[in-house]
Amino acid sequence: MRPNDSTAKRSLTSTALRSAMLGFAVTLVVATGIRLDAQAIASHNSNAPVSYAADRLELQDKQNRVVLAGNVVISQAALTLRAGRTVVNYSDAGSLSIQRITATGGVTVTRGNERASGEVAVYDFNRRIITMAGNVRLARGGDTLNGGRLTIDLRSGVSSVDGSAAGSSSVTGEPAVSTGNGRVSGSFAVPD
Repeated sequence: MRPNDSTAKRSLTSTALRSAMLGFAVTLVVATGIRLDAQAIASHNSNAPVSYAADRLELQDKQNRVVLAGNVVISQAALTLRAGRTVVNYSDAGSLSIQRITATGGVTVTRGNERASGEVAVYDFNRRIITMAGNVRLARGGDTLNGGRLTIDLRSGVSSVDGSAAGSSSVTGEPAVSTGNGRVSGSFAVPD
């Protein structure tokens, strides 16, 4: 081995080590940021009153559901859901209790500077889980995340994104048509 070869190898090893350390640091920063955000999501009060507004309301008393249509806006604490149509399922055991909200038609869910959008969303009040499917996009500040299905666990604050909403992972239980390429994608803003 020539002297210049060992210097080049040390330089290459040093560069690889710096790259690995930088990758680890970036992963740590991203994971810490996601964990801090997850705690904010977990602090959502799922027992807060639910307000709604829509162009049309239909009470289907025998089925224990309310259908809201046209420019639907549903709010609970700092969480707001907007959609073209929603079905609110409830139980009537002495007092009304919302069990589930199923939203369709250009669904957006916002909280603070976070915005999630998709074709369909289900808010399961008993499990405290919001699931969105169909061209899902999650944006927070300059960061974006795209996928087929987004699940937000309001109890734990853990969110997960799948690349495809097809098959058994459909939100409503009906087969979904995958419109994406089956992968999760996104971008992170980098500070100056």
